[in-house]
Amino acid sequence: MPITKPYCKLISILLILFIGCTSNTMDRGDIISSILNDEQSFYHIDFNDYPEKRSHLPIGIFDSGTGGLTVLKAMVNFDEHDNDNHETGRDGVLDFQKEQFIYLGDKANMPYGNYSKEDNIDLLKEHIIKDVQFLLGSKYYSDPYDESINNDKQPVKAIVIACNTATAYGKEVIEQFIGLTSTGVKVIGVIDAGVRGAFENISADEDAIIGVLATVGTVASEGYKNTIIKYRDRNRHTGAIEIFEQGCLGIAEAVDEDPYFYDNSLTAPRSDYKGPGLDGDTRIEKSLLDKYQFNFDKYKMLCDTENVDNCSVMQINDPENYVRYHLVSLMENIRESNTTERLKVIILGCTHYPYLIDEIKTVLGELYNYKTEDNSFLYRNRMAKQILLIDPSKNTAKELFTYMSEEQLFNDSGDMTKSEFYISVPNPYNENNQTTTDGRFTYEYKYGRVTGDIQEYTKIIPFSNSTISEDVYARFTKQIPNVLALIKEFMYDESTEY
Repeated sequence: MPITKPYCKLISILLILFIGCTSNTMDRGDIISSILNDEQSFYHIDFNDYPEKRSHLPIGIFDSGTGGLTVLKAMVNFDEHDNDNHETGRDGVLDFQKEQFIYLGDKANMPYGNYSKEDNIDLLKEHIIKDVQFLLGSKYYSDPYDESINNDKQPVKAIVIACNTATAYGKEVIEQFIGLTSTGVKVIGVIDAGVRGAFENISADEDAIIGVLATVGTVASEGYKNTIIKYRDRNRHTGAIEIFEQGCLGIAEAVDEDPYFYDNSLTAPRSDYKGPGLDGDTRIEKSLLDKYQFNFDKYKMLCDTENVDNCSVMQINDPENYVRYHLVSLMENIRESNTTERLKVIILGCTHYPYLIDEIKTVLGELYNYKTEDNSFLYRNRMAKQILLIDPSKNTAKELFTYMSEEQLFNDSGDMTKSEFYISVPNPYNENNQTTTDGRFTYEYKYGRVTGDIQEYTKIIPFSNSTISEDVYARFTKQIPNVLALIKEFMYDESTEY
């Protein structure tokens, strides 16, 4: 039975009260009311018209940027079942081969992990609801300067939150919102999947350290910590499990080339840098430089003097150097604790991190073999020789498959090559927007906007050559070639050479 609009309005008010815990909560609820009730709003969707037959619909995936494409990679490459009967057992045919995916990277508002650091979680939740609105709706623009709205995007039959921060802060909010729409669309997050993957590699009575590399926001949410504890208790794990988390400021940002954290055109430090430095809360310790083993070539580290030892300003300007900084910080925290256990698994708690999995393995190997001046191993007694890196993506694909099988939602006549890829960009026609010379939101404006002021801050447009830089393209070619093939198919232009 469809939910009537007055009833929707009543429930949306109750939802606002249910979700709220800050002074901005009532304002933040306006986005939900706009979607459900305001027919004049750009964000409005009439859910009475949502398709009842779902199997032919695409699967929606969203992230704050391109990191979620690693989750899509797991789905694109997934072959764990017989396609005829869906029973366990590979048959050489991709399990989602006949499924179409719609991907959204909210790059204009990324990184999501910094909204907690800037004390604006309500704004993050508003972004997340807008991401879901896009996937459930039909609207998009052809390019940033397109003044006409395209209205032919398909709605989706399931939503995968391919972002750990969005899962931690937004999954419950999304599920409550979906409940108001009466669509019954399933929502799957990556945190539970990552924790399951970690425990699959730890025996029931084994003592171990589980490490979590995640964004600052995900760590602050305690989403992984709480889920690990729940999983341990629910499955009656008798071994001692210790948890060490590292909020990796700068890694996801460098992968998506956020200039406040990474700019390969620079040759000297800049004033608007937001990453770890010699001062501040996230500090580069000069006493640890021999452990970080930063690469200073080609301005991958920026210093205000030619002699590194004399730097009064030091800035990281390379994705691998961010990895080095955070892995040393993690191992130092473990070493300085009173633990007697070893780090056995690390959950890659951000979907951007699998792009750097080779670099992570290299640095862990270096730290395992690091010797002090007296020729003793500094970290070896606190880490396994081969630390297992857990990418939650595969378990996320498993959960999606199980759900679709149980609900008989598989498409018998679809085509994966028809998948679509979208990205958000600042709306050039919104006079309230504050942007840099290269068209990005200024840092202060991005994280300082007021919740509940319902505007089109961004436009969602298809992926294009202008949205993928040469460095990012090279990373895609190496790490997600099959997904890149789908992106190329979507972006195909006879004048384009790849």
